[in-house]
Amino acid sequence: MTVSHKEANLTDQQALDIYFSMLRARRVDERLWLLNRSGKIPFVISCQGQEAAQIGAAYALDLTKDYLAPYYRDLGVVLEAGMTIQDVMLNAFAKAEDPNSGGRQMQAHWGQRKNRILSGSSPVTTQVVHAAGVALAGRMKRDDFYTFVSLGEGSSNQGDFHEGLNFIGVHQLPVITFVENNQYAISTPYDRQVASATVAQRATSYNMPGEVVDGTDPIATYIAVKKARESGRPALIEALCQRLTPHSSDDDHRIYRTTEELEDDKQKDGLHHYEQYLVEQGLLTEELKAEMEATLKREINEATTYAEQAPYGSVEDNLRYVYAEGEKL
Repeated sequence: MTVSHKEANLTDQQALDIYFSMLRARRVDERLWLLNRSGKIPFVISCQGQEAAQIGAAYALDLTKDYLAPYYRDLGVVLEAGMTIQDVMLNAFAKAEDPNSGGRQMQAHWGQRKNRILSGSSPVTTQVVHAAGVALAGRMKRDDFYTFVSLGEGSSNQGDFHEGLNFIGVHQLPVITFVENNQYAISTPYDRQVASATVAQRATSYNMPGEVVDGTDPIATYIAVKKARESGRPALIEALCQRLTPHSSDDDHRIYRTTEELEDDKQKDGLHHYEQYLVEQGLLTEELKAEMEATLKREINEATTYAEQAPYGSVEDNLRYVYAEGEKL
């Protein structure tokens, strides 16, 4: 930890709330992996190692009105935005009650209208263009909100990234583009996928500020995103973090990463370092941590049981959510 929560004008309780949210994302993610390895769900794409960046960023937004265009790895963001653990499990089991797609999409294709989470597409980076469009619509309607769009550094090399940011920059739309740089685009390391020293420096081409932050520090990330949101301008923020798991449950990162590198990344785990910081501050006790763990275990167990037993969608509902329903247009 390099930044105190007091420097960010956060209370002790807020600092603990951030930790609980990070821990929740980690424990839900770990359960998803167990379900996958036991053959109960087909696919997992993980947030482990990126919780500090995700929760720090989400905590800085106004989640009562801001719109979110998260990418597939943003479990921490959607949970903080109001998606429940049960919602996540229904998505993982592809059940009819899945609020993201009614069980139609792959795991982690987030989308929930009531929490202003834009539906994600399978092609990476399209969410940047979607975020630009939502922000423009908000301006035309004179609504007061920011749009937060996140992606991995590999996605910053796609055409949608540059088209979206150019449009945002030209119109100076209230969009925070948040790049979670976990150093790998599937198996391709940063120095073989991005020509610039940082992703954030690309911001100058689009007439917006760019900033690199320590994505393993939730407070530093919180400060950067909050400053961007209060500026009234667009911003490009690059959060440096580590991916502690393979790209997905279908990947084996030991093929392209050394044992030493993987061990080094574990030592940089933002959840572990933030926990140590709270202990040193006298805020997190063993008793309080045990209470948090017990609460999460109970909620995750209940959500898992419910989702596993919930019904799948019926053939009759195959086209539901595809075409407009109700009165004739």
